[in-house]
Amino acid sequence: MSTLHCLVATTQKHLDDALRVRWTVFGSELGLLSTPPPALREVHCFDTLETTLHFIVYDNQRPVATARLLLPNAEVALTTGLSLGIDLEQKLDLSALCVPDLRPAETTRYCVLRRWRGSEALLLLNAVMYQESRHRGVSHWVAAANMETDSLDDARLVCRVAAHEGLVSQRWRVEPRIRPEGPTQPVAPLYSPQQRQRAHEGLLEGLRLPRTLGLFSRKLGARFVGDPVYDTQFRRYALPLVAALDDIPPSTLALFEALTASPQRVA
Repeated sequence: MSTLHCLVATTQKHLDDALRVRWTVFGSELGLLSTPPPALREVHCFDTLETTLHFIVYDNQRPVATARLLLPNAEVALTTGLSLGIDLEQKLDLSALCVPDLRPAETTRYCVLRRWRGSEALLLLNAVMYQESRHRGVSHWVAAANMETDSLDDARLVCRVAAHEGLVSQRWRVEPRIRPEGPTQPVAPLYSPQQRQRAHEGLLEGLRLPRTLGLFSRKLGARFVGDPVYDTQFRRYALPLVAALDDIPPSTLALFEALTASPQRVA
């Protein structure tokens, strides 16, 4: 029997644990990154900002999952000439979110070691991130969620499925600042030829959303707010979304409360 618990990084060891989990998932398990670095960590310049919060789930003493929350950063905003000073703002025009009643923060770098992907680790990350976000006055999460494909056709089909299910925002719309091109010969299709043919005929029922998009939209009440954007680092398309913390479903909030009330025991 093991015990899952989640904390916010406060030490160098915590940060190191998070970066090692990121490399293991993104680099080793999923093969989304290229040449392994000498020290097997996935490192980014936002990781050490005082406005960056790292969340780590431990199974007893072993780090098994992580995510980070980027709060607006005045130094980055001044340097870039943009408004919020978060990483996603380099790729997307987020000016629609720069209004007085919003306090957005970016959720990013979600990853769970393969053995723990069927556990409560990802929901526990979100539960603790929700608590910390509320404590810091965050009102909305913004993200670009992994679409699990490098095929533009399949990424566009995901958007059709999302619209069919009523998961596209009627309030928000963001546009890309840059439009990197994906590969001309994709290697990670999401749908089969039969599924694409059914979609071409207008039959979208039964087509699944990528796991991360499904979690954000169904568990967290997120809505998609833009077109797919190709991520050149991770070599997959990503879909912009916004989640209002006030709109997280009551069933999810009850689950958050249960998850954070005591350590989660898994067989």
